[in-house]
Amino acid sequence: MISSIQNIISIPELRRRILFTLGMLTVYRVGCHVPTPGVDAQVLATFFEGTQGTLLGLVSAFTGGALERMTVFALGIMPYISASIILQLLTVVFEPVERLSKEGEQGRKTITKWTRYGTIVLSIIQGTGIAIGLQTMRGPAGQPVVPDQGIGFILLTVITLTAGTAFIMWLGEQITERGIGNGISLIIFAGIVANIPAAIVNTIRLARTGAISAFIIIVLLLVMAVVVAAIIFMERGQRRVPIHYAKRVVGMRSYGGQTSHLPLKINMSGVIPPIFASSIIMFPATVANLVDVPWVQSVASMMTPTHWLYNLFYVAFIIFFCYFYTAVTFNPVDVAENVKKQGGYIPGIRPGKATSDYLDVVLSRLTFAGALYVSAVCVLPTVLIGQLNVPFFFGGTSLLIVVGVGLDTAAQIEAHLISRSYEGFMKGVTLKGRRG
Repeated sequence: MISSIQNIISIPELRRRILFTLGMLTVYRVGCHVPTPGVDAQVLATFFEGTQGTLLGLVSAFTGGALERMTVFALGIMPYISASIILQLLTVVFEPVERLSKEGEQGRKTITKWTRYGTIVLSIIQGTGIAIGLQTMRGPAGQPVVPDQGIGFILLTVITLTAGTAFIMWLGEQITERGIGNGISLIIFAGIVANIPAAIVNTIRLARTGAISAFIIIVLLLVMAVVVAAIIFMERGQRRVPIHYAKRVVGMRSYGGQTSHLPLKINMSGVIPPIFASSIIMFPATVANLVDVPWVQSVASMMTPTHWLYNLFYVAFIIFFCYFYTAVTFNPVDVAENVKKQGGYIPGIRPGKATSDYLDVVLSRLTFAGALYVSAVCVLPTVLIGQLNVPFFFGGTSLLIVVGVGLDTAAQIEAHLISRSYEGFMKGVTLKGRRG
């Protein structure tokens, strides 16, 4: 471990990328403590005291506590994720967007621009709903959360929250481009990790007061250890499809005749499905929690992480997005065509359409197994904690995001290290066949 850290420090570019990422995440955490004007923070804190283990508590955890404190980053990155979902769905069902996605770098830039515009629109909609909801909220003694209500407060809140989400979106893009890892995932990662110290302190306090027994704490630690181990094992698991390359003679040289493999991960979509699923469920349920109407409140009470209806929709969305995101990122027809052009084939499978059909069957089975694994990790710990009556929220979704993003970021750092070591090892060596 020490030698790895020394290697990271010794590479200037990697060191700059990591420091830049840490700096951007620090800016994000500072922004999570800048309050929105016109909100009584003390009254709002009393309102959120009863949201532990509810959907509002989950949303607040995803935003690193920004929603609970109603800061400028209260909306978090969820509007951007929702806009990305809409654009990716349009890529599949709307032909002009599909053609645009296949136009290379220029098409990708256009889709990114549309995603940004969609983020602003969704932020305005959600910000308006939150602003109106804040004006209806009251503390335990009936004191209003917003002392000075009116259209001025609504406009100011919408502008503030929209600007905050736009800034977070910019931070994520800067981290992806100039830092290390996926910026959007790291922002969600930072929001979840920021709640860990408070959760530990709260657990110790509850144990001292007798609100939670030592047995339940031990069970919690065991569940966390098992879930983390399962996530690491499954995220590294893959199906290796063997590929043989026929020999080709070009001039006086012979190429090919080698055996390789095509790695297909069990969970090719990573942490995207639970994030997308949470984003879809959070949007209507958050609005419902802020509307003081009896039947709306009854529906909102069912959309809590410990309710079977919430978990049913959650699992359904996770399975859908596992298949959807895998289909977007991996095209068996293109892969089969590329393998055929390179003179490769899967033993026992004819090149071309037969290969693409075979890869499609294998990928469908792997995706089904991966979807079940992701659903189990996200739902089972939450159900277990609900049965144990733990007085704070703990779910496998947070663990999956933290461990998954951590593994992806570590893999990118390792790739940089391998690249630099290989380049240094070959320095000063002239390879045969290389021409100036």
